[in-house]
Amino acid sequence: MIVLPQRVMPLQAPRALLRLDAAARLGARPLMWLAWHRARVAAGLPGRALRPAAPPAGPFLPATAPAPPALPPGAAEAVLAAARDLSPAVEHGPFDPAAPALSLDLFAPGDVRPVWERNRLGWLPLLVQAHRLEPGGGHLLRAESRLAAWCAANPPYLGPNWACGQEAALRVLTLCLAHALLGGGAVEPGMAALLRLHARRIAATRAYARAQDNNHAVSEPAGLLACAWMLGDGEAARRAARDLSAALARLVAPDGGFAQVSTGYHRLLLDTLSVLEWLRRGLGAPPLPEPAPARAAAAARWLARLVEEETGATPRLGHQDGSALADLSLGGAGDARGGAERAARLLAGASAGFPDDPGCAWLGLDLPPPLAAEAEWVAEGTRGWQHGPARALLRTGPLRFRPGQADLLHLDLWDGPRNPLRDTGTGAYNPPGDKGWWAAHFASAAAHNLILFDEAEPMPRAGRFLLARWVRTESLPDGAATRDFRGNRHARRVVPGGRDWVVEDRLSGPFRRIALRWHLSPGAWRLTGDGAEGAEARIALAADAPLRIAIESGWESRAYGEAEPVPVLVARAEAPVSAVTTRIRLRSDCTGGGAYA
Repeated sequence: MIVLPQRVMPLQAPRALLRLDAAARLGARPLMWLAWHRARVAAGLPGRALRPAAPPAGPFLPATAPAPPALPPGAAEAVLAAARDLSPAVEHGPFDPAAPALSLDLFAPGDVRPVWERNRLGWLPLLVQAHRLEPGGGHLLRAESRLAAWCAANPPYLGPNWACGQEAALRVLTLCLAHALLGGGAVEPGMAALLRLHARRIAATRAYARAQDNNHAVSEPAGLLACAWMLGDGEAARRAARDLSAALARLVAPDGGFAQVSTGYHRLLLDTLSVLEWLRRGLGAPPLPEPAPARAAAAARWLARLVEEETGATPRLGHQDGSALADLSLGGAGDARGGAERAARLLAGASAGFPDDPGCAWLGLDLPPPLAAEAEWVAEGTRGWQHGPARALLRTGPLRFRPGQADLLHLDLWDGPRNPLRDTGTGAYNPPGDKGWWAAHFASAAAHNLILFDEAEPMPRAGRFLLARWVRTESLPDGAATRDFRGNRHARRVVPGGRDWVVEDRLSGPFRRIALRWHLSPGAWRLTGDGAEGAEARIALAADAPLRIAIESGWESRAYGEAEPVPVLVARAEAPVSAVTTRIRLRSDCTGGGAYA
């Protein structure tokens, strides 16, 4: 039987007080930008800047194209097969395509996130690739026809696809990428008109993007910079480059940690910067000033450490929204190898370890030396270990920016492509009614590999994407620690090993009981005297107080909009308890019948 998450929670402070607490933690800068944005909206300024206009008419794309590059075996066939099986060019979901974009309700009708993803025009570069492979196949004509249909169905500044400045910016990068893949050159009048409309949309709500302290603050000036380069507007390019450089200096740490501690959004950050850098090189534009290039290179190294070499999977750390921008490798949201390799070559001058990536072949990127291997590494928000095929990722602090999930001290453990201890993902931002519990559950501490004190969330929710009373964090030589607003402290230390890993949890505070959860890989796990055993690992638990150990039914979301059951190993104890040790022994033969190392 599948059991929905149910816990008796203590009474929380009123939502207004929680919002005040969260606002104080966000700091003055984002609040000032948000206040400025709201003042402009109240004055009607964005609306006046975005009065409806006529959709642009084609042609949009150059009529000539270079020959295709040499591709790895099977890559050309994959492109042509994907080009034959395209989703519709026009997609509005449950949202009104005729409503003014800035006044559209983006929550009540349904989840806008999948609609936005399908309107990033990912099919456009794909058809350009197909045209270069098969010039007589009609692919360029289809691209022109579909783009004209999209423009007609999405009149400027009406409907969901003009509601977000970031979506306009990401669409700009896709349009510019398609143009450049056809050889670049003079911009067709239709494309120029379309880019001007998008630039106006991005510029109308720049204060909102600056207030977010996340991908918006990077992707929107990146979109404006691409527009300025394509349209030959030097002054606009200088402004956009300045804003983008400032955003990277603020949001990306020198060690590559990003303000949004999320493998999904980190990948989107790098996809954005990679496309922009390739366009810059092709157009002969000046590079961004330091420290932007150094921060971008460090961010590329951060992601490269986490990509599984056989499948391209990454830990589902933080929010995962299913983005796959400029997916020239056709890996989809679940395979980050192409994005990591492209970012490493363009931004860090190195290879992420995927020399045969077809996307890099399309961009004409030479293969540089590989990034240096690291047994241990530390970045702002995370730290990791790599021992042979086994690797671990620990979510740490500090919390300089708002946390997306209550995942501080979550630990992911991988053994090659296997992920015995895992993050449960995201579900959806605005799930349908019968799945409404997804949004709170997947972001909660209970959905992560953590210890909960008295089954109470460490950071109460103050809004859809806002947590209050942030935990205090502390760095340890071999782990990290947190202290919640109730005074409960959790220190987690990781002792890495090739096949034998140990996690030591030290606890103190006024709690009455604890629950340690390890979210396990799907499969047949059985209880043992001191833990659990499955096809991938044996887990043994010990504490300085009696433990009640059970395997319970939980949930995980492997892809956006999906959820399925997953076993959860839960160990409970009453106070006084101050230490819990988890020993994970990875199986040497994961067929299910092999021995443990």
